[in-house]
Amino acid sequence: MPDAYADHLTDDNSEADAVPAADRMLAVYTTLRLGGPAGTVTTAVETDEAVAVVRKATAEGRPFLILAGGSNVVIGDAGFDGEVLVLRNRGVEVVAEGDGEVVVRVAAGEPWDDFVGYAVANGWSGVECLSGIPGSAGATPIQNVGAYGQEVEQTIVAVHAYDRVADEQLVLTPAECGFGYRSSVFKHSDRHLVTAVDFRLATDGLSAPIRYAELARQLGAEAGDRVPVAQARQTVLQLRAGKGMVLDPADRDTWSVGSFFTNPVVPAAFFAELTTTRGGMPHWPGENGTVKIPAAWLIENAGFPKGFAGAGVSISTKHTLALTNRGSGDTAALLDLARTIRDGVRDRFGVELHPEPVLVGVEF
Repeated sequence: MPDAYADHLTDDNSEADAVPAADRMLAVYTTLRLGGPAGTVTTAVETDEAVAVVRKATAEGRPFLILAGGSNVVIGDAGFDGEVLVLRNRGVEVVAEGDGEVVVRVAAGEPWDDFVGYAVANGWSGVECLSGIPGSAGATPIQNVGAYGQEVEQTIVAVHAYDRVADEQLVLTPAECGFGYRSSVFKHSDRHLVTAVDFRLATDGLSAPIRYAELARQLGAEAGDRVPVAQARQTVLQLRAGKGMVLDPADRDTWSVGSFFTNPVVPAAFFAELTTTRGGMPHWPGENGTVKIPAAWLIENAGFPKGFAGAGVSISTKHTLALTNRGSGDTAALLDLARTIRDGVRDRFGVELHPEPVLVGVEF
């Protein structure tokens, strides 16, 4: 990928504009392999470089978009007519250690699963159930990434970020990050550039207590048990691979953003009425007396099975929540499919599905 940073800092954009058109196609930078051209693409391998790009774009009033792993973004076919910063800073550093714990600072551009593998190899636990998730470490607090009973908010102790409004670099506490279900203060705002994340992990070589029933069954464990951290990672990777949720260029089921829809959270009274009229359905308790319903179950029972196809796109043949590019699709077709599913679930159950990825240049 081109490092156009030096070109971008020239007084005119003649050199930056010389970046080959193919390298400005944002499909190159996303796991969906969809997305039109960028105005300019700048790759930053150092944190200071990334901050300088964002500061300059802000001062000049130009729109910008930050990408790293590109695993949780849907970009329109028209692309993004502005500055696209591709964040590639790397590094993992132990910043504190003792009392059976370690605090590790991870650069935002570090591939997430590389970090998880490194942690597990060192016998550190707290993120092992998040194995196999694509994308970068810096994206995890934005989405409050979670899977198999773990969320990053459980281990994050600080998020390092550049605040483009205040023009200063900050260290945010978990409370200041405003973590919620697949959300944070970062998710729908371009105010912050996340540059690094600090995680507190246990060092005894055992996983965090197993919380997810499917994982416990696969491990032959009970809820709350702890197993060797490497065993937990390997089992999660096997489960994810079976659902097409581990990136594989040869497998079109992995050409996706993972789960396209979040699991709906509804008031308990609404859920009681829903089950009275529609029959029983799987669910689990949410916060403050709410009920969380599996989006995959709603989709399947609204008449959209695995493999349900649109124009060059389809629901994954392995996992109902993944909408995939079969190689000939475009973003318009993907969103048409998503709207069809959303409308069908609403008509059948009266429940609204919401997209999990960040949408750029498109509406849903």
